[in-house]
Order: sequence, then C-alpha cells, then structure tokens
Amino acid sequence: MRGTAAALLASLVLLVSGAAAQNPSSANNPFYGSVTLHPATGNVIRLSLDDAIHRGLDTNLGLKEAEAGELALKGEKNEALQAFLPSISLSGGTSVHEYNLAALGFGPGTISKFSALFPGGFPTNLSLITKADVTQGQINFSQTLFSGPVIAAWKGAKAAEKVAYFTKMTARGNVVQQVATSYLHVLAAQSEVDNRIAQERADQVALDNAHAAHEAGIVAGLDELRARVELQAQQQVRIAAENEREKTLILLKREIGIAPGQKVQLTDPTPYSDLAEQTPEEVLAMAYKNRQDYQNLINQVEELKAVHSAYRAQRLPSLKFRGYWGTDTVNGAGTHGTFAAVGTLSVPIFREADIRGNEDASQAQLDAARNELADLREHMNQQVRSALLDAHSASQLVAVARSNADLARQALSDETERVKAGVDNNLPLVTAQASLASAEANLVESLFQYNLAKLNLARAAGVIELQYRQYLGN
Repeated sequence: MRGTAAALLASLVLLVSGAAAQNPSSANNPFYGSVTLHPATGNVIRLSLDDAIHRGLDTNLGLKEAEAGELALKGEKNEALQAFLPSISLSGGTSVHEYNLAALGFGPGTISKFSALFPGGFPTNLSLITKADVTQGQINFSQTLFSGPVIAAWKGAKAAEKVAYFTKMTARGNVVQQVATSYLHVLAAQSEVDNRIAQERADQVALDNAHAAHEAGIVAGLDELRARVELQAQQQVRIAAENEREKTLILLKREIGIAPGQKVQLTDPTPYSDLAEQTPEEVLAMAYKNRQDYQNLINQVEELKAVHSAYRAQRLPSLKFRGYWGTDTVNGAGTHGTFAAVGTLSVPIFREADIRGNEDASQAQLDAARNELADLREHMNQQVRSALLDAHSASQLVAVARSNADLARQALSDETERVKAGVDNNLPLVTAQASLASAEANLVESLFQYNLAKLNLARAAGVIELQYRQYLGN
C-alpha cells in the first residue's frame, strides 16, 4: 500500500513541478502572444487543429512583427528605387517686392550717367523706391543617370526585401509548429485527465466493494483503508492533471488570439498515423528547396554582396542631370520664359582610406555570412537526420506503450476476477490499477512525443505549413 501511494504522489509532484517550470510568456517570445480580436463571451468555440492554425496565422504576435518588418523593408526598397527615377516638381507663386535703388547702387549720380540714352531727357520724377508684382511658375527636373553606389543600393534593397519575405515565411512556419504543438499538448493533457477520471472511478468501485466486504466481515479493515488511500491519491493526481490541462488551454488561446477566459472545445482527437519511409537525402533535398531560413540566409549573402559592391563603386564617377523651365511676369508686363539645364559629372579624386575601410568591413561581413550559410547547410543535414531518428524512435515507443497498456488492462482484469473469487486480497488489485495508470500515462506521452517528432521533421524539411496534416495523420 505504501509503495503504491508513494508512487502516485511522486507522479503528482513531478507533474506539478514540471508545470511550474514551464512558464512561457510573450515578453520572452512573441510567438507565445497574439492580438486578441474579441472579448470573451458565454459561447463555446469549437476549435479544430486547422481552425487553431488559421487563427494563429491571423493573430499571432510573432508573425505580426515579421509582417511589419517586411512592410518596412518594402518601403526602404521604394526609397532606393526613387534614386533611379526622375524627380519632377511644380512650383508657382505671386509676390510683391519693394526695392531701394540707391541701396542697390543706383543712386542719382549713377543714374545720370545713363541720361544720354534718353533723347527726351532723363525723367526727373524717377523714384529711387520702386515696387514690382512678380508672378512665377516653374517645373523642376532632376535624375541620376549613373551612379555605382545607387545601383548597388538598389540591388541591396531588393535582396533585403527578399530577406524580410523569407523571415515572414519562417515566422509562419514557427506559428504552425507552435500552435500545433500547443493543440497536441492540450489533447494529451485531456487524455491524461480522462485516464485519471477513469482510474478514480475504478478506485471508487474498489473502495465500495472493500467497504461492503468489510461490513460483511469477509475482509479485514486494512483492505478498506488501503482502497481509500489509493482513491485519495488518485484524486490528487486527477486535480493536478485538470489544472495542467486548463493552463495548456490558456496558452493555446493566447497564441491564436482568443481571450484567455473564452470557453473552447477542441474537436479533433489525438492524431496518429505511421510515417512514410523517407531517406535523409530525400528530406534534405526537400529542405534545400523549401526551408525559408535557408533562403533567407542566401538572400542575406546577396544583400551583403550588394553592400560590398556599393562601397567599391564609390571609386566610379557619377553623372546627374537637373534643370528647370518656368515663366516670370513682372507688373503684368507679359511673360518671359526661363530655363536651366545642368549636367554634373562627379569624379572622386582621393577618398581611398575611407572607401577601403568600408570595403574591408563589408567584406568581413560578407565572409561571415558565407560561413554561416555553409554551416547552416551542415546544420540542416544534422537536423534532418536527427528528426528522422527521433520520429523512428518515437514510433517504436508508441508501439511498446500500446502493448504495455494492453497487458496492464489484461492484468487488471485477471486480478479483478481473482479478488471477486476470493483468491487474493485487494493489494495485488491496487498494484495492477497503478500499473495500468502508469501504462496509460506512458501511452499518452508517447503519442504526444511521436506527433511532436513528426512536426519537427516537417519543420526540418520546410513543409510544415503545407503538409502538417500529412505528417500528423487525419
């Protein structure tokens, strides 16, 4: 009796301590948070795995941040594009000017020098203070015709936009994996609760039988006491399991934009299917084609190449054109066209120290990114092979756990018949019940780990968003 109760209480302590150790927060990982669209209501939301993932893709905080980053880099790419496009602006205005001719150097002595130009004599009433109404209109034009840094910056902006796109797609894969994992975690927690409730009911029946037998004088009071202790230990484990289920459900709701207080009912059962045989080479070829983080790093290398080219291109000349055309009207005396056309050729003469310093720094960053890309290829190889091993091992563990659960049920059934026949007391029965509870808990955990292993394999192959259903099974 003491050994069985101690084992159940030990499992209770482990369950509670494990739950306390896991305290995920959106403050540490934005994928644990979401944008909650609606407050909690009294209705019950029926939630399938597909529904949960779609909600996560719509509201998950980590994905929203990645989408905002992509939008910001699109804006930077448009800014880089503007350096190539013509810049045209239109301006116009009317103004009143008052001039002091004497202050501008046209005093009476200066003006008298021009009297010979006036056959009728120089006007005597000429005021040195004059006013003018000026109306102007102008179209301005400018364009960079050639610039090495501008061309390289445009290429870098395009590569950066692709980096942001693949970062977003990587975030989508993270959301699918994390939401699916949380959904499976809730299913596993619910299965654990169901097993504990069933075991508690069996213990209650055993207690009732022991009590009736004790009242009838058939068995000693120790058998009834043993059954009561076993029932209460099982009640403690069931309470802890229900608490764990509710906490995992709250975490799932936080990840998919559902208010924590909203009532939710999961509609999908725990999925199970055998995984099709795949070789590491097949999965790795799929990963090189579909892994968003791999494509992301490839484009980071391209972006750094463009930055390096931009620094090198600072040694090249640049050619720009600017000009304007407009009209001026002074005191309504008619209009007169004005224009300017200016071409500017800039040739760097000596900036070698600055250019070479930037070039060396960008080359170092480019080399580091290339090394990181080479390392990622080997890391992907490692991930794929490890994921295949984990999936194969987890599949075997499920098979063993199923067999153990079947054997434990059979042992419990046989021992129940022996107790009813009066061959044994209820100590072997209690032991058989504990063995069944342990076997069922192991089966639940094995199924959960097997599904996680398949999700990790789909993630390693880069197809989790499109094929998570095929890997989990319907």
